[in-house]
Amino acid sequence: MKKLILIAFVFATTLTFSQEDKVKIVEGNKGKIYVLWGWNRGAYSNSDITFKGENYDFTLYDVEAKDKVKAFSFRDYINPTRITIPQTNFRIGYFLNDNYTISLGVDHMKYVMKNYQTVKIDGEINVGSQYDGVYNNEAILVAYSFLTFEHTDGLNYVNTEINRFDNLNKLLKINTTNFEVNLTEGVGVGVMYPRTNTKLLNKARYDQFHISGYGLSAKVGLNLTFFKHFFIQSDFKYGYINMNNIRTTQSSSDSASQHFTFFERTIMLGGRFRLNN
Repeated sequence: MKKLILIAFVFATTLTFSQEDKVKIVEGNKGKIYVLWGWNRGAYSNSDITFKGENYDFTLYDVEAKDKVKAFSFRDYINPTRITIPQTNFRIGYFLNDNYTISLGVDHMKYVMKNYQTVKIDGEINVGSQYDGVYNNEAILVAYSFLTFEHTDGLNYVNTEINRFDNLNKLLKINTTNFEVNLTEGVGVGVMYPRTNTKLLNKARYDQFHISGYGLSAKVGLNLTFFKHFFIQSDFKYGYINMNNIRTTQSSSDSASQHFTFFERTIMLGGRFRLNN
């Protein structure tokens, strides 16, 4: 009898632990939230930029631009009071089920038009400057005295994303729950909320946040999760930006418009957890 009781006890204990392990394995992501913070590099296609205002209306064609990278320092990258100095990403999301999430975030990119490039110009300028004239597909040197044009605080893409999240452990034969390799894919849509730093034809500079247009994007990434809660994630994002109402000077009658594509690379740190554990 004692042997039977011992065997029954061992069997019950083994079954209990097996069930607990099974529960842990199939627990899944549904109902979890995640938060991430990180940094990005950006690349932009050339774009045509149109400037309109009182006594001028002209377009610059095939304008080159670049991002603006800040050299790493703990002061600029870690200090909460200086978080907009680098190019950053913030996102918070919710798992609708084991594989799909919805999230809200800000891609804080930076866009700088390259000065001293030669581009083609069409249109008319009549503001009493050295650049006054009628242009018909002529070459012009974009000197600082003519134009500076930056979205450096920044090219803010405030967006909502739908993402898919796939655990690759089984495929990669990783037999632990304390380390996960996950593939992420997603699409997003949002508004552009830049702070544009522009100096045009010696007019007063305007540098305030404003809604200027919209963006669309798609991405793919790799997520490495440690101890079920903490992760490192890297995404490659491609998108389209259309800004048809960019403020350029103190006068509301002055504006610019442009559209271009972007390619963004990110490295981010984050965590995922349940609110009702």
